[in-house]
Amino acid sequence: CTIGEEWGFIGSSIVILLFLALFYRLILMAERQNNNFSRIYGYSVLSIFFVQFFINIGMTIGFVPVIGITLPFFSYGGSSLWSLSILLFVFIKLDASRVRIL
Repeated sequence: CTIGEEWGFIGSSIVILLFLALFYRLILMAERQNNNFSRIYGYSVLSIFFVQFFINIGMTIGFVPVIGITLPFFSYGGSSLWSLSILLFVFIKLDASRVRIL
């Protein structure tokens, strides 16, 4: 069962707001990186998440054709879940290990 079927408009709105909060947090994390590699990697992770999110929302409302792409962290797909988790965790590790300049 999906979130929209079980929880309706409120559940779908909460999922969209959670993704928007994730995007905002990823932008903040990417902007505070000290080197170019970490910043570009952060924006790449953000772009991958946003494209999958946009395509999924577009398929749901009938804006784009239906294709087999997963919604990050919600749709069932083992390799997709693993790869997106690894992408996000590597970026979080890069953010945690950045050198703080006083």
